[in-house]
Amino acid sequence: MKDKKKVIVVFGTRPEAIKMCPLIKQIKKSTGLECSVCLTGQHREMLKQVMDVFEIEADYNLDIMRPNQTLSSITIDILNNLGDIIRKEQPDLILVHGDTTTSFAAGLAGFYEGVPIGHVEAGLRTYNIRSPYPEEFNRQAVDLIADLYFAPTCNSKENLLREGKKEDHIYITGNTVIDALSITVKEGYENENLDWAKGSRLILVTAHRRENLGEPMHNMFRAIRRIVEDFDDVKVIYPLHMNPKVRKVANEELGNHNQIRLIEPLDVLDFHNFMAKSYLILTDSGGIQEEAPALGKPVLVMRDTTERPEGIEAGTLKLVGTTEETIYDSAKELLTNQIVYEGMSKSANPYGDGHASERIIAAIESYFKGVQ
Repeated sequence: MKDKKKVIVVFGTRPEAIKMCPLIKQIKKSTGLECSVCLTGQHREMLKQVMDVFEIEADYNLDIMRPNQTLSSITIDILNNLGDIIRKEQPDLILVHGDTTTSFAAGLAGFYEGVPIGHVEAGLRTYNIRSPYPEEFNRQAVDLIADLYFAPTCNSKENLLREGKKEDHIYITGNTVIDALSITVKEGYENENLDWAKGSRLILVTAHRRENLGEPMHNMFRAIRRIVEDFDDVKVIYPLHMNPKVRKVANEELGNHNQIRLIEPLDVLDFHNFMAKSYLILTDSGGIQEEAPALGKPVLVMRDTTERPEGIEAGTLKLVGTTEETIYDSAKELLTNQIVYEGMSKSANPYGDGHASERIIAAIESYFKGVQ
């Protein structure tokens, strides 16, 4: 029996890195676990920024990112390359995160090699396989083959139990992104773009979802432009996604306005500090729905579904869809009704207390004790 159990952590996108790096740092402190880090490179530059902030180096990098890559090509490249690493390393556990194509393909590679899979952020559901796409399929598929489920909330645990997962393999941990905020949000943080927004109410925007490309995204951006045209004390900062289709729509609808800045993507440290300085956040992202409530920031979710109903129930999030009028009306209400604004900004954060990584490590160590 090996003295230490070997864990390979596999991820490939910026959101995964933000949530897995605090866990990697915690694993490396463990006396009973040995950790290797494998990047797929589904994202490249955006991923490196996060790794640098958390001072983590990869042991392996599949470097699969290609121009015009598809979901099929990502999946095939990961399966073709990761199997060799798994056979070389002979890990006792593979950890994947959430709902990316990397997570699905890495989980499948581990399953094919007979290695137990631990799923961080397990049990999130919309039960609409096309929304969000392909994330809802990915997370359900990973949970189908996982051995350990690290559910961030009671709701996500209940989803897993309804699907027949073994209760003694499910651990409620909170979300590791709250752990990350304790590292990244800094007192006295300054940035030229925040200087530009001083004296205004800052709306931070993110938008990138595949299912929102086309008319839904035009609607979203038209609503945002109307907001700044009606409120001269509001400024908008939108760190553009790298997808050229997103950038094209953003420039068409939001370009050339003195209250809107379209900027290049921010690294995790900058983005978390931008959130902390914002008044309101409009997003179609998943992770921001967890991060912003921890910072007391109301979030309007520009999607038709969310796999994070806890934030809706707690009152920190509002699901506003992708129609121009609904987005505009919801933002206008928060800008004009202080009672509604404070109700959202002061609601309790349902996503954790900053100790999720510690709970995950304790669960892994307990699991290994049970299988010896």
